[in-house]
Amino acid sequence: MTNQRRLVVASRNKHKVAEIRDMLQGLPFEVVSVSDLGDFPEVVEDGDTFADNARKKAVQVMRWTHELVVADDSGLEVDALDGAPGVHSARFAALDGGHASDAANNAKLLELLADVPPERRGAQFRCVIALAAPDGTVDFAEGICRGQIGFAPQGEHGFGYDPLFIVPEFGQTFAELPPEVKNRISHRAKAVEGLKALLRRYEKPAN
Repeated sequence: MTNQRRLVVASRNKHKVAEIRDMLQGLPFEVVSVSDLGDFPEVVEDGDTFADNARKKAVQVMRWTHELVVADDSGLEVDALDGAPGVHSARFAALDGGHASDAANNAKLLELLADVPPERRGAQFRCVIALAAPDGTVDFAEGICRGQIGFAPQGEHGFGYDPLFIVPEFGQTFAELPPEVKNRISHRAKAVEGLKALLRRYEKPAN
């Protein structure tokens, strides 16, 4: 891969890194996780927006590695909950401000929506990607996928809220859809399409 430039994904989430790597297949980049490069500390995601968190992660990891870095922050925005859990998606059910398990987050969401009828269970996944370059440039791409929240988890694929997020045109949750289908229609897939355009200026190997 000597003819490829390295692109670091500022995440230790193996599912997320694998999704991004799959979506960028065919581009002249060697996609690696920040975990592959060293034992760096966690970046605290304390921003008010997805863009704030994505920028913070991308810039911090770029400063540590001096590489081209991509970071994303994404989450679920539920209409009936005024956009919650939003930036708190990963720690929605946490009592101490840390991360909560997927099962706990899903259980809390179902509990809050227990009396909400199907027609009011609209939601969207939002993904914001930040691309930080060693010269200090930071660019963004965003993707949104609309759907609705089911009444019980369905499916074995995916992670996070995937078992509850129903895509109307397929009548299935993200967790029921084959990964190759999800990776074509998801919020992250749409954001990565924007990322591909941003990456064109970096396709030549760095000196």
